[in-house]
Order: sequence, then C-alpha cells, then structure tokens
Amino acid sequence: MLHIIQSYLKFLWHSKNQHGVHSPFVFNLVTKCFYDKSDYPEYKTLKAYRKDLLQNNNTIEVNDFGAGSRVFKSNSRQISKIAKTAGITPKRAELLCRIVNYFQPKTILEIGTSLGLATSALSLGNSKAKITTLEGCPETSAIAKNQFQSFNLNNIESVVTEFETYFKNCKPSTVNYQFIYFDGNHSKKATLDYFEFLLPTISNETVWVFDDIHWSSEMEEAWEIIKKHPKVTVTIDTFQWGLVFFRYEQEKEHFTIRV
Repeated sequence: MLHIIQSYLKFLWHSKNQHGVHSPFVFNLVTKCFYDKSDYPEYKTLKAYRKDLLQNNNTIEVNDFGAGSRVFKSNSRQISKIAKTAGITPKRAELLCRIVNYFQPKTILEIGTSLGLATSALSLGNSKAKITTLEGCPETSAIAKNQFQSFNLNNIESVVTEFETYFKNCKPSTVNYQFIYFDGNHSKKATLDYFEFLLPTISNETVWVFDDIHWSSEMEEAWEIIKKHPKVTVTIDTFQWGLVFFRYEQEKEHFTIRV
C-alpha cells in the first residue's frame, strides 16, 4: 500500500491535463475522449451489469494464476465482493467504453476476463467489434458468460485457458487484434512476455492498454521497459493504465495525464 501511495504522489507531481499536451493526436484523445462528460446510454447497461453482480452473494472457487490478490486471503470468494473490490471501477469502465468507441477497433483481445466488468465496457464501446476474452478460472468465466448472455453482449467469445498456454498454441502471424486490454497477470515477467509475443501483430492503428502499471515496483519496471522499446512511439500514463501506441508518423513521446 505504501508503494501505491508514493507512486500516486509522484504521478500527481508529474501529471498534466490537456493544456500540457502539444501532440495533436494525444490532445484530441484527451479532450474528445478522456474528458468527454457526455452521459452515454451505454453507461446505464454498465451500471446494471455491475449492480447485478453486487447483488450476487453466491461463492465460487477461484483459481488465481496471476500475481495474487491483496484483498482475498482465500480462493473461496463471494461474487459480490469480487465485483466490489477486484473489478474495474465504474469511472474506469466508462472511460474504457469511451476509448473503444473513440478508436472503433474491429478486433479486441482481453487478457483476464474476471467477472466481465471490463469486458462489458469493451463490448458496449463497439458492439460491432469481435472480442476474445481469456480467463484461467472456469468458475469465474462461467459467471461472466452468464452475464454476457443476460445483457445481450453477443460480440464476445470467452475462452477458458491459462494465458501462457493460449499464446503457445497460437502463432503471432494469425493474430490480428487492433485493441488489447492487458489485465491478467500483474507480474513483470508475464507482462513483458505478452508484450514481446504480441509485438509482431502491431499495426499503425494498434492500441494497447496495460492495467495496474503502478501495482508494484516490478510492474513499474515493466512499464519503463515497454516505454523504451524502439517500436513504441507514444505512451500515456493515467496512473491506473498505461496506453501504448505504435504510430509510425509520431515522434517518440511519453505523457502523464490526469483522468
């Protein structure tokens, strides 16, 4: 917890709003998407989806293949508590929905479904996108699948798999995801492994979002390595997320933006 506080204070010191941004691409993203205050109808579905989970007091057995939980001491967890403490926040879900709506990717990969709170935001951001979401825990994935059906989120393919296994069994040349949301394993090694594996799939329009980049000192180290990679041109640190772009026409720049 001390690490998070220290990292956040450092973030606040260095962060800017749109007035400190001189890149037209990033300026438009910040003003037209990040700071968009419109009340979109999709937000009602996001709230209803969350409310439904918060009212679910059933317990499931969670197989946690990632860096573990700071909240739960047992793998037997109540669905409502997972939704309350481990899922994406309402504000972040709305932002994720706006980001997808802004870029309109046709294909999306989510690494780490959990209960599908972020997945629902991806789906509602572009209902025409084809979304593949990966989850290692069968019971958690089953809850998410049921939610997707209940809320008619029909553009989502749920895959129960360990992430390493999934990537070993598919060739980068066959992967064509325009938008990737990395939220499955908050460890330095796994984050960099996924980054390196998926690099051959990038294009000028590719958007990658890494969750919890300040979760630990190791995750911050991974983020710094990603920022310095020669194929990465633009990154945006919003504290919770690190957005990565590979736009060939852009000069290499790194932004720290308050959202």
